[in-house]
Amino acid sequence: MKKAPSPEPVTISGGNHPSHHGQATFTDDMEYYSWFDEACIQDMNYFVKTITGIKSKGIRPDLIGSIIAHYASKWLPDLSGNVSAITTPPPQQTESVTASVMKKRFFVETLIGILPPEKDSVPCNFLLRLLRTAKMVGANANYLTELENRVAWQLDQASLKELMIPSFSHTSKTLLDVELVTRLVKKFVGLDSEGVKTGAALVKVAKLVDSYLAEAALDGGLTLPEFVSLIESLPSYSRTTEDGLYRAIDTYLKAHPQVLKQERKELCRLIDSRKLSPEAALHAAQNDRLPVRAIIRVLFTEQTKLSRHADWSGSLTRSPTNPSGSHYFEQGSGARCLSKREMNVQQAEIKRLREDVARLQSECSAMHLQVERLMEKKSGGSKGFFRWKRLGLVPSIRGSVSVEEMTNGENGEGFGPQTPGNMKTRLVKGRTPSRWRKSMS
Repeated sequence: MKKAPSPEPVTISGGNHPSHHGQATFTDDMEYYSWFDEACIQDMNYFVKTITGIKSKGIRPDLIGSIIAHYASKWLPDLSGNVSAITTPPPQQTESVTASVMKKRFFVETLIGILPPEKDSVPCNFLLRLLRTAKMVGANANYLTELENRVAWQLDQASLKELMIPSFSHTSKTLLDVELVTRLVKKFVGLDSEGVKTGAALVKVAKLVDSYLAEAALDGGLTLPEFVSLIESLPSYSRTTEDGLYRAIDTYLKAHPQVLKQERKELCRLIDSRKLSPEAALHAAQNDRLPVRAIIRVLFTEQTKLSRHADWSGSLTRSPTNPSGSHYFEQGSGARCLSKREMNVQQAEIKRLREDVARLQSECSAMHLQVERLMEKKSGGSKGFFRWKRLGLVPSIRGSVSVEEMTNGENGEGFGPQTPGNMKTRLVKGRTPSRWRKSMS
């Protein structure tokens, strides 16, 4: 084996490369990876000494982390995260499987040992791939714990693809390592409770966990306690919306039809129906997999929202000095403050309801007008038996008509010859009290 030269001074291959004086710097250009020659890449010990040398040069930790992530794929192609990046086929295996696993374990533990100690110096997705490989080759527990702590610190930067680490335990019945993700989430929540992480980071992790739950719920071997434990690893305030959690629970109930009725009730209690969107609430109200009590709770919450919307829209039309308007805000002072998105949704819904009411009023007025015209046409042009309607026996839409006006006719000539109808009209005209002449119904 070639003897590793001293890491200092570190030379740059290529005679035309500009020399560096003082503190060394890096850019994202690939030419700066010429810090390492082929001997460094082939020999892990040489690589470690070179990394140690450039650390003493004052190189930024994030650049050192990117270098380690780049060259780690030379020994472990699984760490590249991109299948197309492997352009050459692997060499013919000349060693046993046990020797290959031991060699990979040495590489993984060595890489973990030379990672910069600074936070956020290595991409989270690379750490997750390294953690997956470390669990696959059975790395030392201390290295695994260190990796888990580093991943938990940057969990808000993780992607769902890299988080779906398979379970390598022979005793586990699940395809995914749900217990590992639960530990990572609990450690991250501990950082949030200490004030190290912001609330926005916790919201990102909540969305990531809900997406992971939806994927893990398809596993038939996932038990209900494991599923519930991952849900409860996040505090309730971390979820701004419960749509993702509802989708995960619905997927779990669909993939596990053997869940008992009481277990379904306990599982659905984890959903805060107040945070469901109208689309999710509509789906839940028609979901046969949910228990009846959960559906009733969703319907009751939606009814309460509609009542609040109506009261809120009514309060906008009241004067600020109106005691009824101020009383509404006093009652609602203890309620949860609505976000800007929820306020926009409420305003849009109220506007739509007002438009529907105006449209219905317009259609109703048009129908009344059409009925009036039909009644007038029918009463004015009919003869014989239908002429009795002009006596006021059938009320019109506009109100009852005076008998005096009807007996005079349109031209003041009455109804023509004396008929039983005319005689009946005169009798009514002479005997009806004055207060009834104006309106007969």
